[in-house]
Amino acid sequence: MKLWQLVVVESRASLRSELYWPLVLPNTPKPKFCGFSSDLLQLTLTAGDADLPSEVYWNSVLPNTPMPQAVKKSLCPDLLEDQSTPVEIRKGTSMGFSKEGGAMNMYAGVKPAKAAIPFSYFFAATKDQLHAYHNVAIFFLEKDMHPGVKLTLHFTKTTNATFLPHQVANSLPFSSDKLPEILDQLSIKPESVEVETIKNTIEECEDAGIKGEEKYCATSLESMIDFSTSKLGNKGVKAVSTGAENKSQMKYRIAAGLEKMGGDFSVVCHKMNYPYAVFYCHKIQATRAYMVPLVSRDGTKAKAVAVCHANTMEWNPKHLAFQLLKVKPGTAPICHFLPEDHVVSVAK
Repeated sequence: MKLWQLVVVESRASLRSELYWPLVLPNTPKPKFCGFSSDLLQLTLTAGDADLPSEVYWNSVLPNTPMPQAVKKSLCPDLLEDQSTPVEIRKGTSMGFSKEGGAMNMYAGVKPAKAAIPFSYFFAATKDQLHAYHNVAIFFLEKDMHPGVKLTLHFTKTTNATFLPHQVANSLPFSSDKLPEILDQLSIKPESVEVETIKNTIEECEDAGIKGEEKYCATSLESMIDFSTSKLGNKGVKAVSTGAENKSQMKYRIAAGLEKMGGDFSVVCHKMNYPYAVFYCHKIQATRAYMVPLVSRDGTKAKAVAVCHANTMEWNPKHLAFQLLKVKPGTAPICHFLPEDHVVSVAK
């Protein structure tokens, strides 16, 4: 295997690698990586034709597990002919489903920084939010997921936030009491709109989970792998994400071959809104994961990952799902599809 080389591109504000690198990797030549531009984080990597270190780690820990697209797209890009390619960090996306003519319509789009996360177990819809989602079925019942069901789906490009190298991610602060330092490190002005997004993400990661939930926010691919394998083991792990041949809105139907993956628990990692890739990973008992095959009239195919929660007793009684589906906590399994940049891991 050829030696890989990171190249740090200095900019008006760097991640201060001149301080971190000698402390963490004293015997490794200082790389150039990660600069900032227009208050948006940009990552560049020069690696020649060598594998990225995170890919090497994935293959060493999970040698029999193909890397899902959601993970590949969260890595710094492969570079052709040793040319550096900047990757602009965007705010995260959220996923929903709206009803049109009796069919469900799935969409993904950028949400304001202050928008609550609908999939959060603590999410309680206000009257205004309930009105806004009146014709939106973000959640659906497990019994309604079967071959022949028609859906209008909209697959859009996922966020471009990419993982930092593991050593660098570990060196950066990630806590509410370090917010001023975080903003300084990332060259983000305190009055900018990104601040609320960063604050909300960190608070979401710091909040205590519901009863029976084991949660962890991974700031590097290595830490995400470590958490998932600590819950599932590293023998016979299957990691999947939603994917589609066509990103435009199309009418689909659930095709034959609906697959239940793993047992009654899984590790789900949700990509968060943050300047670099951060995944909210959690393991919940009584949770079933499905790979749902979809086909359109013209033959275009897609595969969407659905997660169904059989036990919702610990959810907020005013959760959006209960109000939209007209059910009470703990009375019926509630499901939702995952956006393309989220990952589900199960034991085979």
